[in-house]
Amino acid sequence: MSSLQTFQKTLDAKPNDHSIVKPGELVDIVEMTPLTLSDRRIYNLLIANAWDHIGEATQHSIRKSELQSSLHKGTDRLDDSIRRLMSAIVQVRVMREHKWETKRVQLLGGNVIPEAEDGIIRYDFHPLMREIINESRVFARLHKQIMFALSSKYSLALYELIQKRGNLTKSFEDLSITDLRNFLGVPSGKLSSWINFKNKAITPAVQEVSDLSEFMVSIEPVRGKARGFTDVRLSWQRKGLPELQQVERELTHSKVGRKARLAGTVEHVEFGEGVMSLPSLRGDTLNKAKNLLPGYDVYYVEGEWRAWARGKGAPGNADAAFLAFCKKFRKNHPL
Repeated sequence: MSSLQTFQKTLDAKPNDHSIVKPGELVDIVEMTPLTLSDRRIYNLLIANAWDHIGEATQHSIRKSELQSSLHKGTDRLDDSIRRLMSAIVQVRVMREHKWETKRVQLLGGNVIPEAEDGIIRYDFHPLMREIINESRVFARLHKQIMFALSSKYSLALYELIQKRGNLTKSFEDLSITDLRNFLGVPSGKLSSWINFKNKAITPAVQEVSDLSEFMVSIEPVRGKARGFTDVRLSWQRKGLPELQQVERELTHSKVGRKARLAGTVEHVEFGEGVMSLPSLRGDTLNKAKNLLPGYDVYYVEGEWRAWARGKGAPGNADAAFLAFCKKFRKNHPL
Protein backbone atom coordinates (compact mmCIF):
# COMPACT_ATOMS: atom_id res chain seq x y z
CA MET A 1 0.00 0.00 0.00
CA SER A 2 2.72 2.52 -0.83
CA SER A 3 1.72 6.09 -1.65
CA LEU A 4 3.94 8.89 -2.92
CA GLN A 5 7.15 7.91 -4.72
CA THR A 6 9.75 10.01 -6.53
CA PHE A 7 10.58 9.09 -10.12
CA GLN A 8 12.31 11.01 -12.88
CA LYS A 9 8.78 11.67 -14.11
CA THR A 10 5.36 10.62 -12.91
CA LEU A 11 4.80 8.87 -16.23
CA ASP A 12 7.62 6.47 -15.30
CA ALA A 13 5.36 5.00 -12.62
CA LYS A 14 2.92 2.34 -13.76
CA PRO A 15 -0.59 1.43 -12.61
CA ASN A 16 -1.48 -2.22 -12.04
CA ASP A 17 -4.57 -4.36 -11.48
CA HIS A 18 -4.88 -3.08 -7.93
CA SER A 19 -3.78 0.55 -8.07
CA ILE A 20 -3.95 3.77 -10.07
CA VAL A 21 -1.25 6.39 -10.56
CA LYS A 22 -2.52 9.96 -10.30
CA PRO A 23 -0.26 12.97 -10.93
CA GLY A 24 0.11 15.05 -7.78
CA GLU A 25 -0.95 18.18 -9.64
CA LEU A 26 -4.39 16.58 -10.15
CA VAL A 27 -4.72 15.83 -6.43
CA ASP A 28 -4.26 19.34 -5.00
CA ILE A 29 -6.75 20.95 -7.35
CA VAL A 30 -9.35 23.66 -6.92
CA GLU A 31 -12.64 22.62 -8.53
CA MET A 32 -14.26 25.58 -10.26
CA THR A 33 -17.18 23.20 -10.95
CA PRO A 34 -18.19 20.81 -8.11
CA LEU A 35 -17.77 17.09 -8.80
CA THR A 36 -19.51 14.11 -7.22
CA LEU A 37 -18.00 10.96 -5.76
CA SER A 38 -18.89 9.10 -8.96
CA ASP A 39 -17.25 11.81 -11.09
CA ARG A 40 -14.02 11.51 -9.12
CA ARG A 41 -13.95 7.71 -9.34
CA ILE A 42 -14.69 7.75 -13.06
CA TYR A 43 -12.00 10.33 -13.75
CA ASN A 44 -9.42 8.23 -11.91
CA LEU A 45 -10.38 5.21 -14.02
CA LEU A 46 -10.15 7.25 -17.23
CA ILE A 47 -6.64 8.35 -16.23
CA ALA A 48 -5.59 4.76 -15.46
CA ASN A 49 -7.06 3.44 -18.71
CA ALA A 50 -5.21 6.05 -20.80
CA TRP A 51 -1.97 5.95 -18.82
CA ASP A 52 0.38 4.35 -21.35
CA HIS A 53 -0.41 7.10 -23.88
CA ILE A 54 -1.92 9.81 -21.66
CA GLY A 55 0.74 12.37 -22.53
CA GLU A 56 0.17 11.99 -26.27
CA ALA A 57 -2.25 13.80 -28.57
CA THR A 58 -4.39 10.74 -29.12
CA GLN A 59 -7.86 9.40 -28.43
CA HIS A 60 -8.44 6.75 -25.76
CA SER A 61 -11.20 4.16 -25.51
CA ILE A 62 -12.87 2.26 -22.67
CA ARG A 63 -15.99 0.11 -22.34
CA LYS A 64 -18.98 1.73 -20.65
CA SER A 65 -19.28 -1.30 -18.38
CA GLU A 66 -15.85 -0.56 -16.87
CA LEU A 67 -17.15 2.78 -15.62
CA GLN A 68 -20.72 1.87 -14.69
CA SER A 69 -19.64 0.21 -11.44
CA SER A 70 -18.22 3.57 -10.28
CA LEU A 71 -21.66 5.13 -10.09
CA HIS A 72 -22.68 5.86 -6.51
CA LYS A 73 -25.68 4.01 -5.04
CA GLY A 74 -27.08 3.13 -8.43
CA THR A 75 -28.66 6.58 -8.84
CA ASP A 76 -26.10 8.50 -10.90
CA ARG A 77 -25.94 8.40 -14.68
CA LEU A 78 -22.71 7.80 -16.57
CA ASP A 79 -23.56 10.38 -19.23
CA ASP A 80 -24.08 13.00 -16.53
CA SER A 81 -20.69 12.28 -14.99
CA ILE A 82 -18.93 12.48 -18.34
CA ARG A 83 -20.62 15.79 -19.10
CA ARG A 84 -19.61 17.21 -15.70
CA LEU A 85 -16.02 16.11 -16.19
CA MET A 86 -15.95 17.65 -19.65
CA SER A 87 -17.37 20.96 -18.41
CA ALA A 88 -15.39 21.01 -15.15
CA ILE A 89 -12.67 23.64 -14.99
CA VAL A 90 -9.96 22.99 -12.43
CA GLN A 91 -7.28 25.32 -11.14
CA VAL A 92 -3.87 23.69 -10.80
CA ARG A 93 -0.83 25.28 -9.16
CA VAL A 94 2.45 24.08 -10.70
CA MET A 95 6.14 24.92 -10.51
CA ARG A 96 7.64 26.03 -13.82
CA GLU A 97 11.24 27.22 -14.17
CA HIS A 98 11.49 27.62 -10.38
CA LYS A 99 8.40 29.82 -10.25
CA TRP A 100 4.83 29.01 -9.25
CA GLU A 101 2.09 29.55 -11.78
CA THR A 102 -1.62 28.74 -11.92
CA LYS A 103 -3.14 26.83 -14.82
CA ARG A 104 -6.86 26.53 -15.45
CA VAL A 105 -7.95 23.67 -17.64
CA GLN A 106 -10.79 21.27 -18.44
CA LEU A 107 -10.48 17.92 -16.69
CA LEU A 108 -11.67 16.03 -19.76
CA GLY A 109 -11.54 16.86 -23.46
CA GLY A 110 -13.88 15.79 -26.24
CA ASN A 111 -15.62 12.43 -26.03
CA VAL A 112 -18.03 10.13 -27.82
CA ILE A 113 -20.59 8.17 -25.79
CA PRO A 114 -22.35 5.23 -27.50
CA GLU A 115 -25.97 4.44 -26.70
CA ALA A 116 -25.29 0.69 -26.52
CA GLU A 117 -25.08 -0.63 -22.95
CA ASP A 118 -21.61 -2.11 -23.46
CA GLY A 119 -20.38 0.25 -26.15
CA ILE A 120 -16.96 1.88 -26.36
CA ILE A 121 -16.44 5.39 -25.00
CA ARG A 122 -13.84 7.47 -26.83
CA TYR A 123 -12.22 10.44 -25.09
CA ASP A 124 -9.15 12.67 -24.98
CA PHE A 125 -7.43 15.23 -22.75
CA HIS A 126 -6.92 18.94 -23.34
CA PRO A 127 -3.39 19.87 -24.56
CA LEU A 128 -2.75 21.90 -21.39
CA MET A 129 -3.78 18.90 -19.25
CA ARG A 130 -1.33 16.71 -21.20
CA GLU A 131 1.37 19.31 -20.54
CA ILE A 132 0.68 19.19 -16.80
CA ILE A 133 0.82 15.39 -16.76
CA ASN A 134 3.97 15.22 -18.89
CA GLU A 135 5.79 17.61 -16.55
CA SER A 136 4.60 15.98 -13.31
CA ARG A 137 7.20 14.50 -10.97
CA VAL A 138 5.11 13.67 -7.91
CA PHE A 139 2.13 11.34 -7.75
CA ALA A 140 -0.28 9.49 -5.50
CA ARG A 141 -0.84 5.76 -5.89
CA LEU A 142 -4.52 5.07 -5.26
CA HIS A 143 -5.69 1.60 -4.36
CA LYS A 144 -8.85 0.66 -6.21
CA GLN A 145 -10.37 -1.28 -3.32
CA ILE A 146 -10.05 1.73 -1.06
CA MET A 147 -11.27 4.14 -3.74
CA PHE A 148 -14.46 2.13 -4.14
CA ALA A 149 -14.88 1.54 -0.40
CA LEU A 150 -14.87 5.24 0.51
CA SER A 151 -18.43 6.53 0.65
CA SER A 152 -18.13 10.28 0.08
CA LYS A 153 -16.28 12.63 -2.23
CA TYR A 154 -14.70 14.31 0.81
CA SER A 155 -13.27 10.97 1.94
CA LEU A 156 -11.88 10.20 -1.52
CA ALA A 157 -10.36 13.67 -1.84
CA LEU A 158 -8.74 13.36 1.61
CA TYR A 159 -7.43 9.89 0.75
CA GLU A 160 -5.78 11.28 -2.38
CA LEU A 161 -4.20 14.12 -0.36
CA ILE A 162 -2.72 11.61 2.08
CA GLN A 163 -1.52 9.21 -0.62
CA LYS A 164 0.36 12.07 -2.25
CA ARG A 165 2.06 13.00 1.04
CA GLY A 166 2.34 9.71 2.91
CA ASN A 167 5.96 8.87 2.14
CA LEU A 168 7.36 12.31 2.83
CA THR A 169 9.90 12.57 5.65
CA LYS A 170 7.53 14.89 7.51
CA SER A 171 4.23 13.68 8.93
CA PHE A 172 2.11 16.82 8.80
CA GLU A 173 1.33 19.84 6.66
CA ASP A 174 -0.33 23.11 7.62
CA LEU A 175 -3.03 24.31 5.23
CA SER A 176 -5.31 27.30 5.22
CA ILE A 177 -8.96 26.46 5.79
CA THR A 178 -9.62 27.88 2.33
CA ASP A 179 -7.10 25.51 0.73
CA LEU A 180 -8.52 22.53 2.62
CA ARG A 181 -12.05 23.41 1.49
CA ASN A 182 -10.81 23.69 -2.09
CA PHE A 183 -8.85 20.44 -2.02
CA LEU A 184 -11.81 18.54 -0.55
CA GLY A 185 -14.10 19.98 -3.20
CA VAL A 186 -16.55 21.81 -0.92
CA PRO A 187 -18.88 23.82 -3.21
CA SER A 188 -18.81 27.59 -2.85
CA GLY A 189 -21.37 28.77 -0.31
CA LYS A 190 -21.73 25.31 1.30
CA LEU A 191 -20.61 24.39 4.84
CA SER A 192 -19.50 27.99 5.31
CA SER A 193 -19.09 27.88 9.09
CA TRP A 194 -16.20 25.98 10.68
CA ILE A 195 -18.49 23.80 12.78
CA ASN A 196 -20.55 22.71 9.76
CA PHE A 197 -17.42 22.13 7.68
CA LYS A 198 -15.89 20.08 10.50
CA ASN A 199 -19.01 18.03 11.32
CA LYS A 200 -20.26 17.39 7.78
CA ALA A 201 -17.01 17.02 5.84
CA ILE A 202 -13.82 16.82 7.92
CA THR A 203 -14.80 14.46 10.76
CA PRO A 204 -16.54 11.79 8.59
CA ALA A 205 -13.74 11.89 6.01
CA VAL A 206 -10.96 11.63 8.61
CA GLN A 207 -12.73 8.70 10.28
CA GLU A 208 -13.30 6.80 7.04
CA VAL A 209 -9.80 7.34 5.64
CA SER A 210 -8.28 6.36 9.00
CA ASP A 211 -10.41 3.20 9.05
CA LEU A 212 -9.80 2.06 5.46
CA SER A 213 -6.33 3.24 4.45
CA GLU A 214 -2.80 2.55 5.65
CA PHE A 215 -2.61 5.83 7.57
CA MET A 216 -4.15 7.26 10.71
CA VAL A 217 -5.20 10.79 9.83
CA SER A 218 -6.11 13.89 11.81
CA ILE A 219 -7.07 17.47 10.96
CA GLU A 220 -6.87 19.98 13.80
CA PRO A 221 -7.03 23.79 13.99
CA VAL A 222 -3.71 25.59 14.30
CA ARG A 223 -4.14 28.03 17.17
CA GLY A 224 -2.32 31.34 16.92
CA LYS A 225 -1.91 34.19 19.35
CA ALA A 226 -4.93 36.01 17.96
CA ARG A 227 -8.46 34.86 18.61
CA GLY A 228 -9.79 32.30 16.17
CA PHE A 229 -7.77 30.49 13.53
CA THR A 230 -7.37 30.39 9.77
CA ASP A 231 -5.16 27.30 9.35
CA VAL A 232 -5.40 23.59 10.10
CA ARG A 233 -2.78 20.88 10.51
CA LEU A 234 -3.20 17.77 8.36
CA SER A 235 -1.30 14.90 10.04
CA TRP A 236 -0.76 11.29 9.04
CA GLN A 237 0.90 8.27 10.63
CA ARG A 238 1.49 4.93 8.94
CA LYS A 239 -0.19 1.97 10.63
CA GLY A 240 1.61 -1.07 11.97
CA LEU A 241 1.22 -4.57 10.54
CA PRO A 242 -1.70 -5.67 12.78
CA GLU A 243 -3.69 -2.57 11.85
CA LEU A 244 -2.90 -3.02 8.15
CA GLN A 245 -4.09 -6.62 8.32
CA GLN A 246 -7.34 -5.42 9.88
CA VAL A 247 -7.78 -2.96 6.98
CA GLU A 248 -7.18 -5.74 4.44
CA ARG A 249 -9.82 -7.91 6.13
CA GLU A 250 -12.34 -5.09 6.26
CA LEU A 251 -11.89 -4.27 2.58
CA THR A 252 -12.91 -7.82 1.66
CA HIS A 253 -16.17 -7.51 3.61
CA SER A 254 -19.38 -6.00 2.34
CA LYS A 255 -19.99 -2.31 3.02
CA VAL A 256 -23.15 -3.30 4.86
CA GLY A 257 -22.44 -3.26 8.60
CA ARG A 258 -19.02 -1.62 8.14
CA LYS A 259 -19.59 1.19 10.62
CA ALA A 260 -20.64 -1.28 13.29
CA ARG A 261 -17.70 -3.59 12.63
CA LEU A 262 -15.16 -0.76 12.74
CA ALA A 263 -16.74 0.60 15.91
CA GLY A 264 -16.47 -2.85 17.48
CA THR A 265 -20.22 -3.27 17.88
CA VAL A 266 -22.36 -6.20 16.72
CA GLU A 267 -24.86 -5.58 13.97
CA HIS A 268 -28.00 -7.69 13.84
CA VAL A 269 -30.83 -8.12 11.40
CA GLU A 270 -34.26 -9.46 12.19
CA PHE A 271 -35.59 -12.58 10.49
CA GLY A 272 -39.19 -13.28 11.43
CA GLU A 273 -39.54 -12.99 15.19
CA GLY A 274 -35.95 -13.94 15.98
CA VAL A 275 -32.72 -12.04 15.72
CA MET A 276 -29.54 -13.39 14.17
CA SER A 277 -26.14 -11.99 13.28
CA LEU A 278 -26.05 -10.32 9.90
CA PRO A 279 -24.71 -12.97 7.48
CA SER A 280 -21.47 -12.08 5.74
CA LEU A 281 -21.02 -12.90 2.07
CA ARG A 282 -17.85 -14.50 0.74
CA GLY A 283 -15.59 -12.35 -1.41
CA ASP A 284 -16.05 -14.67 -4.40
CA THR A 285 -19.82 -14.29 -4.06
CA LEU A 286 -19.54 -10.55 -4.61
CA ASN A 287 -17.30 -11.19 -7.63
CA LYS A 288 -19.94 -13.54 -9.05
CA ALA A 289 -22.56 -10.88 -8.40
CA LYS A 290 -20.53 -8.34 -10.38
CA ASN A 291 -20.52 -10.75 -13.33
CA LEU A 292 -24.28 -11.21 -13.02
CA LEU A 293 -24.84 -7.45 -12.76
CA PRO A 294 -22.50 -5.65 -15.16
CA GLY A 295 -22.98 -1.93 -14.82
CA TYR A 296 -24.78 -2.13 -11.46
CA ASP A 297 -23.60 -1.08 -8.00
CA VAL A 298 -23.33 -4.52 -6.39
CA TYR A 299 -23.09 -3.09 -2.89
CA TYR A 300 -26.33 -1.18 -3.41
CA VAL A 301 -27.99 -4.39 -4.63
CA GLU A 302 -26.68 -6.23 -1.58
CA GLY A 303 -28.30 -3.62 0.65
CA GLU A 304 -31.58 -4.09 -1.23
CA TRP A 305 -31.32 -7.87 -0.72
CA ARG A 306 -30.76 -7.51 3.02
CA ALA A 307 -33.71 -5.14 3.33
CA TRP A 308 -35.87 -7.57 1.33
CA ALA A 309 -34.73 -10.55 3.45
CA ARG A 310 -35.95 -9.10 6.72
CA GLY A 311 -38.94 -11.03 8.00
CA LYS A 312 -38.54 -13.86 5.49
CA GLY A 313 -36.55 -16.24 7.68
CA ALA A 314 -32.83 -16.87 7.76
CA PRO A 315 -31.60 -18.32 4.43
CA GLY A 316 -29.94 -21.72 4.58
CA ASN A 317 -27.28 -20.56 2.13
CA ALA A 318 -26.89 -16.78 2.21
CA ASP A 319 -24.50 -16.68 -0.76
CA ALA A 320 -26.80 -18.69 -3.03
CA ALA A 321 -29.82 -16.67 -1.88
CA PHE A 322 -28.06 -13.41 -2.72
CA LEU A 323 -27.03 -14.56 -6.21
CA ALA A 324 -30.60 -15.65 -6.92
CA PHE A 325 -31.78 -12.20 -5.81
CA CYS A 326 -29.25 -10.60 -8.20
CA LYS A 327 -30.76 -12.42 -11.17
CA LYS A 328 -34.24 -11.21 -10.27
CA PHE A 329 -33.00 -7.70 -9.56
CA ARG A 330 -31.45 -7.38 -13.03
CA LYS A 331 -34.68 -8.63 -14.65
CA ASN A 332 -36.84 -6.22 -12.67
CA HIS A 333 -34.47 -3.23 -12.86
CA PRO A 334 -32.90 -3.15 -16.34
CA LEU A 335 -30.38 -0.37 -16.99
